[in-house]
Amino acid sequence: MKTHVKALVVGGGAVGTSIAYHLARAGWSDVMLLERDELTSGSTWHAAGLLPLFNMSYATTHIHKYSVDFYKTLEAETGLNAGFSIVGNLRMAQTQARMDEYMVYATTAETAGVPYEWMTPAQIKERWPLVNIEGLKGAIYHPTDGYINPADVTMAMAKGARQRGVIIERKWQVDGYEWTGSEWRVTVTKMVEKGGNLVPSDEQTVITAEHVVTATGNHAQRTAKLLGIKIPAIPVEHQFIVTEPDPALVEYRKNGGAEHPVLRDADAKWYVREERGGWILGPYERNAPARFQYGVPDSFRADLFPLDLERIEEEYMSMIHRLPSSETVGLKDDFNGPICYTPDGNPLVGPAPGLRNMWLAEGFSFGITAAGGTGYYLAQMMVEGEAEIDMASLDPKRYGPWMTTDYAVQKNEECYEHVFILHHPDEEREAARPLRTAPAYDRQKAMGAQFGVVNGWERPNYYGPVDAPANFDHNARSFRRGGWWQYAVDEAKAIREGVGLIDATAFTKHVVKGPGATQFLDWFTCNKLPKVGRINLTYALTSAGTTRTEYTIVRRGEDDYYLVSAGAWSAYDADYLRKAAEDKAGEFGYIEIQDVTTQYGVFAVAGPKSRDLLKEVLKDADPETALSNKRFPWLSSHRIELGMCPVDAIRVAYTGELGWELHHPIEMQNYLWDLLMAAGQKYGLKLVGARAQNWLRQEKSYRAFGNELGRDATPAEADLPRFIDLSKAFHGKDAMVDKGIRSQCCTLLIDGPADADPWGREVLYQEDGTRVGRLTSGGYSVAFGKSIGMGYVRPDLAVEGTKLKVKMFDQLWDAVVTCDSPYDPKNETIRKDG
Repeated sequence: MKTHVKALVVGGGAVGTSIAYHLARAGWSDVMLLERDELTSGSTWHAAGLLPLFNMSYATTHIHKYSVDFYKTLEAETGLNAGFSIVGNLRMAQTQARMDEYMVYATTAETAGVPYEWMTPAQIKERWPLVNIEGLKGAIYHPTDGYINPADVTMAMAKGARQRGVIIERKWQVDGYEWTGSEWRVTVTKMVEKGGNLVPSDEQTVITAEHVVTATGNHAQRTAKLLGIKIPAIPVEHQFIVTEPDPALVEYRKNGGAEHPVLRDADAKWYVREERGGWILGPYERNAPARFQYGVPDSFRADLFPLDLERIEEEYMSMIHRLPSSETVGLKDDFNGPICYTPDGNPLVGPAPGLRNMWLAEGFSFGITAAGGTGYYLAQMMVEGEAEIDMASLDPKRYGPWMTTDYAVQKNEECYEHVFILHHPDEEREAARPLRTAPAYDRQKAMGAQFGVVNGWERPNYYGPVDAPANFDHNARSFRRGGWWQYAVDEAKAIREGVGLIDATAFTKHVVKGPGATQFLDWFTCNKLPKVGRINLTYALTSAGTTRTEYTIVRRGEDDYYLVSAGAWSAYDADYLRKAAEDKAGEFGYIEIQDVTTQYGVFAVAGPKSRDLLKEVLKDADPETALSNKRFPWLSSHRIELGMCPVDAIRVAYTGELGWELHHPIEMQNYLWDLLMAAGQKYGLKLVGARAQNWLRQEKSYRAFGNELGRDATPAEADLPRFIDLSKAFHGKDAMVDKGIRSQCCTLLIDGPADADPWGREVLYQEDGTRVGRLTSGGYSVAFGKSIGMGYVRPDLAVEGTKLKVKMFDQLWDAVVTCDSPYDPKNETIRKDG
């Protein structure tokens, strides 16, 4: 066995073989893949092999599309037929809400070039007469996908990998990882058959590798223990059944009927496809249990669990209703095997937290569909530094160290159950909540707060009526304007016209200080560093010149900085910041980094009356002038006292109004809350949630990380030249400059439907029908009384006055590119003196 390689891939399922193949195709000639048993012996062997393109995520849509296109090329390259049956995928709908979901999805599909067709119930019946169309509203049909043989496609990728020089070794188990500072020492043990079990032998060796990729599937918890990290990838039972041949189906095909597409009755929570004259039914039922939360037993190989037919009785009867000819057909086979899930259903793809050159590819609930694209984009990340699409939504560090095994179990079981439950863009799932709560949580809840979750934190989305009747639905979700919409409108107006209070405690907060801090941050970020007592907005770049993180930097001393970044990305930001500081410590000197996220709460007070409110509680020798432009100018920071609470106040507002962020000791949060609420009665203080804030920041064209800002666009392409100092050297600068402006961010005002606003995933067209870009944010503007959005278009179109069209609910609506910061473009309101 070879004992030194550039890249070692651990796991021989569809995902692992794809990664090995694509690393070799990308130019790495020294790649090895290890499998502890046989290739495909994990979940791959019992997967149904479906290739659904449907996905609400922009990144995952690209991954799935690449897989479908790539699998069609494998036979020509390897000579192996992967068994790809391009029969299409028919996703049926029983309700208008489901059709709305499909239309929201469809506009995202167009941004990735995924083809689809709409079908009426009559058209379904005409093409596939065995389908009972009773109760259907319609369907979306993908003509280019279908199903594939999981084992065959894995073997085809393995052969393609070998042809490109990859070494594949079977029956070797990884038993230890050690990072030497420059490479990994991986201890591996030869596995042998003994009494039907696979057991370790006495033969052991060490492989050194510059990079390691884990694609260990159901064994992710064992991998996590070996690496000393948490990986929230835990399998859930998934069962499907295969029927005996259906005489009606056999006769239909005998008479020239085309093979049915993969049928999905999402409202009934199942998929069905043809199999040797019969049917395969795969339900996604309630109460499917998680398994192997602490590791896979040594005795479990290519094994299955007992079938639980009672658990899927409802879905089975629904299949009979939709395919009446199946009622008298017997069961031929059954499968109940482990399929890995994650809390949000997206896989974990990217660098492992805290580790160097260790890459994770774990938690694939749709592993066959995602395998090809995962290999392609992960290879780009490893070989080129970044993928061509923003992979942050799949990054393993989207879950921080607060994540526990029990949390993952509860959320993964919930995620399985929600596969076919309506995926509202405004949904908030309930499992494992509340978990992370700021001290004011109970007070906010008593005031009608309806919470969402950000990085485990409970954060008010909006405030509903406190005295709501018993039948009031706080969770009225919709693909159009949900039950929360009017409350968010009122909250946004309060910020624009009076004063509002927003809980921003979930913000990520770091202290960076020490003799090397200034030189490091000057290199790490692209803007000038602020002077002491001032703040600045800046960006940390990737090596590819794209945006890695957005920071508000407060300079508290010559070498003492307070960094604030997005609340959803705490571990993600911390990992990148610490690794970059470690890399530069020898050049710049000692740098101390502290994650103080949980030490400080944050209240944002904003609106024309915000200064008046703060004066009521400010303890200062001259409270009338303490908050004036002269003593407390815009984009500055001061330590102030509000009653008995010491506050680091920052004069900035994500809403674009006069306002302050009040960073306070979290143990004093309830005291400060009560103080502000009491003083605010005089000024009509209104509590404001995250949804109104999201609309308000779009009126100011404030970019959001994960939306406008990400690893697929540079700060220059985000149209942020005022935050880029090209006179200095900074990480990623040359790559950013070399990229130029491929597409450009802009803000659009939209004359959309009367009952809906964009969600920030819609496709943009020119008036002649040419696709020219996509939205990355969307919502409603109280200032302009219409929908608003932000997104990326061709640079020549990112000009004020350009008329475009946005696709919403299968119609094109007028949109016009407006100026940057259409509300108060001169920042007169935010600079208001007093």
